[in-house]
Amino acid sequence: MKKVFLTVIGLAAIQLASAQNKAGYLRAAGTYYKQADYYSASMYYEKYLAVNGKTGAKESYSPYAAPGGSVKPAPSADEVLAAYQLADSYRHLHDHVKAAPLFGKVVAADSTRFPLAAYYHGESLRALAQYEVAEQAFKTFLAHYDKNDSYSAAAEQELRNLPFIREQLHKSAQSDYHIRKASATLNAGGASYAPVWAGDQLLFTSTKESNYTNRIYLAKDTVAANRAGIPQSSKTHQGAASLSTDRNVLYLTQWTVADGRKSAAIYTSRKEGDKWSEPVKLDAVVNVAGANTQQPFIMADGRHLLFASDRAGGTGGYDLWSAELDAAGKPLSVQNLGPAINTSSDEEAPFYHPASGTLVFASNGRTGMGGFDLYYAKGNLGKWETPVNFGYPVNDVKDDIYFFSRSKSAYILEDAWFSSDRSAECCLELFSVHLAPPPPPVKEEPVVAVKPAPTLADTILNTPVNTAITIQEIYYELNEFILTPASHPALDKLVDMLKAHPQMEIEISAHTDNTGSAAYNQQLSEKRALNCVAYLEGKGIDRKRLQYKGYGATKPVAPNTHPDGTDNPAGRKLNRRIELRILKQ
Repeated sequence: MKKVFLTVIGLAAIQLASAQNKAGYLRAAGTYYKQADYYSASMYYEKYLAVNGKTGAKESYSPYAAPGGSVKPAPSADEVLAAYQLADSYRHLHDHVKAAPLFGKVVAADSTRFPLAAYYHGESLRALAQYEVAEQAFKTFLAHYDKNDSYSAAAEQELRNLPFIREQLHKSAQSDYHIRKASATLNAGGASYAPVWAGDQLLFTSTKESNYTNRIYLAKDTVAANRAGIPQSSKTHQGAASLSTDRNVLYLTQWTVADGRKSAAIYTSRKEGDKWSEPVKLDAVVNVAGANTQQPFIMADGRHLLFASDRAGGTGGYDLWSAELDAAGKPLSVQNLGPAINTSSDEEAPFYHPASGTLVFASNGRTGMGGFDLYYAKGNLGKWETPVNFGYPVNDVKDDIYFFSRSKSAYILEDAWFSSDRSAECCLELFSVHLAPPPPPVKEEPVVAVKPAPTLADTILNTPVNTAITIQEIYYELNEFILTPASHPALDKLVDMLKAHPQMEIEISAHTDNTGSAAYNQQLSEKRALNCVAYLEGKGIDRKRLQYKGYGATKPVAPNTHPDGTDNPAGRKLNRRIELRILKQ
């Protein structure tokens, strides 16, 4: 009897301790949630709801299922609240895989208490490309939501987005876009976003060294990334930066979060030797008290600053604004970019491309793929044309934001970078996009008798042995060695010539500009040359007739930089080439 009594007491003590632990988890989760520390909140809500990561977060919390498949009573009010706030934490972390089923179960458990759960359920389903059920979720939300506010407007916008998404996913010419996720060096866990290129150096924001703190990093040649060295206190976040033309002034966002409220402002830091100065907050002309001001972009003239802010006087949410600066960088006045650009929702992350006269920004208030999409508008600070959605595949069904083009020509997508969470369970990652410019229009000339232009075979057969001939129209992605489809026609002509002259032996050589280390360029050029040889072999050319070499940047045909040390894009383009040598005719 005594043993039974002690066993009962022991079990009761265990249950009490378990209950205390559970209550502690809930308190901790609620505290972190109120502070907008969604990562920490999610960990404690998971403990409270006994969400076991090993069993797979896709199943997540079920308010009805019990071990063994039996049905238990409906969940308590605390459990449903915890499930909702856990789902909301996942949503803020862009983890739609985990958020979607939880929101769905909250809708089933208590849609009256949590009316927005149905909206967030649809949003998460759309991000997971489950369009039909997403459409039903938004319709369910609108059928039961009795307010006419930003959420009802957003749900209606989502319903307009869904046909646009289906149309974009089935459009032709998608293969012309070459989109690559940046290397693991840059996307090293957490979020990586807001790319800013300065020559061969990349500034970007990342949380890779922590679960939450945003810091600015510097990578050279995308090989190694280290903190950029801008002074930063322990409780301050930094990110979304822009460099002056001379690269001596950095405009950046700094923010803190207290009691779940974000407070963001724009600061400047100046280059002092090889270090950056303590960031200094711009005055109240730009940083209005009580408002968030963020995501600066300094124009090429150094006298105008674009930024996003939820300050009063806008059209709703975050608007895009411009500030006029004096010669010393002091803000003089601020102007809203106007209704041509701004909507009642959010417009963020401005970028201006001088070569094409194009403003690029992110918005969640226009018909698009869902979430934030990237849009472009031609014009200037005085007048903007109607913004155009970049469409798929630049935009995807998740968030696409923070655009930067390295192109020196009018073709803005010729060499661009952006941030997206399209291939991540959570968080933004860095991507590059390349869209080759269209060929120049053919000028019609009067029909006259002219000598036919020499063919590739004519050119090669009339060239002395061991003379280098540049093969035009051979394309690779930036820092990649895989041939793009646009390269096949030129190589197919070479295949035809080799088949017509079965005794001929050739060498394919690849060359790079001097961006990156010598070892990296040597390896890249060898792989590119080898890929050309592999293509020819795959078309039936005997491998014994083909040789390849990589020369890296050792044999430039043009200067990589101008005499004053500035970058020479035209010269670099000439240096990045594939050459052919006849070894035997």
